[in-house]
Amino acid sequence: MARDRERQLEEDAAQLQRLGYAQQLLRDMGGFSNFAVSFSIISILTGAVTLYGHGLRFGGPYVMGVGWPLVAVMTLAVAASLAQLASSFPTAGALYHWAAMLGGPRVGFFTAWLNTVGQFAITAGIDYGLAEFLADMLGLPRERGAVLPLYAAILVSHAVLNHVGVRVVAWLNDFSAWYHLAGVAVLIGALAALAPRQDVSFLLTRFSAESPSWYMYGFLIGLLQAQWTFTGYDASAHISEETRDPTRNAPWGIFLSVAVSAVVGYVLLGAVTLAIQDLPTAAAAPNPFLFVLTNALGPSVGGALVWVAIGAMWFCGLSSVTSNSRMLFAFARDNGLPGSRWLKHVSPRFKSPSVAVWVSVVAAFVVALWAQAYAAMVALSTLALYASYALPIWVGWRARRSGTWAHQGPWDLGRASPWVNAVALVWCAVIMVLFVLPPNQLAGYTFAGALVLLGLYWGLVQRHTFTGPKVTLLRPPVPPAISEARSSPSSG
Repeated sequence: MARDRERQLEEDAAQLQRLGYAQQLLRDMGGFSNFAVSFSIISILTGAVTLYGHGLRFGGPYVMGVGWPLVAVMTLAVAASLAQLASSFPTAGALYHWAAMLGGPRVGFFTAWLNTVGQFAITAGIDYGLAEFLADMLGLPRERGAVLPLYAAILVSHAVLNHVGVRVVAWLNDFSAWYHLAGVAVLIGALAALAPRQDVSFLLTRFSAESPSWYMYGFLIGLLQAQWTFTGYDASAHISEETRDPTRNAPWGIFLSVAVSAVVGYVLLGAVTLAIQDLPTAAAAPNPFLFVLTNALGPSVGGALVWVAIGAMWFCGLSSVTSNSRMLFAFARDNGLPGSRWLKHVSPRFKSPSVAVWVSVVAAFVVALWAQAYAAMVALSTLALYASYALPIWVGWRARRSGTWAHQGPWDLGRASPWVNAVALVWCAVIMVLFVLPPNQLAGYTFAGALVLLGLYWGLVQRHTFTGPKVTLLRPPVPPAISEARSSPSSG
């Protein structure tokens, strides 16, 4: 067994070397650990819970009963498209490396920055939402003066662990996956045994407190609850260099984290929603999820289950910082960031990208200072992340058609690839439109502003210096003289 493990580690290091990089990070994660990171970042006990009120107010039970499975199916197309890329190119740069290898440095540059901005915002959304829930449970006001110190303390706890405890973080991610499954099972079991229940047809009830005159608009805006939940699953690719046999384990981590979350999350949302007795009152509550549980199960049992969800949110934030810091490390390793010299530093003692870890949490704190509205944080993270998902899928689709990307990994969609990629790209385009509409216009303005700044930064600075990852699959242009010689008849 030990010999097989060593052989696998040697093969993984050699594979990484062929992609242009030496093995620097500790490669100690198995398949379940890889899956657990993405599953923990998706965290149905975070996204579906912290945005439960958003979905309920805008679209009512119909968002849970119909919106969730709709988003889940479309997201599976995106996840499958990313998984086949991860199988071929298992590096910590993940989406950025795929885009640069198949589409050139410019596409890689924008993919990297969009993913970086999205990951800053998703960490902010996770940990700020956790801080708000903590404030509610501790009897503190939801004013920013009370929430921000809690938020800062949560970020510091995640940074410290990611800095000094690579093995501990891997173990906590494994535990987190089981914690999420057990937590959901306990919550559903308590609601099934103790709470009054509506008929299943209640999940088709159309209700909107925010858009009563045009329900469909409210329903579409309410989809942010599900779509933000289904973000961050690219984490399995970002930790490829810390995963054994990543060409198989990383793609399965991406795909299965979405698939399992889709099923388990649907059962959870159904159980909570069917426990609502007074829909308008629940939607009007400051924290609808807390309101539903405490009214259906009583303050003691309902409150205890909210604490279970709070634990899951903490694990979710921990995994998010892990993924974010690996993306920063990989981008800095290719000198794509200001301060790359420091950001690519790996702690000799802990084998972690220590500077990138702390920059990740500081940036997440700044995002929370920027956006007073919680929905703006999550909308920005959804926009930026899905833009960064769409770019490598798009250039991958083109590369397969042209034959540039000829070598696929063991996890591949085969003949289904073109239409799965097409569905994924269409859905990403829909997301780009939906989540810049009011009330998320702040996220839209910020996203547009970020694109303008990135365009200027590329055109004025990085276009002349940034070369992207060390390996590219793009064919260099053929010089005219050689081209003419090839096309002319042989003189022999």
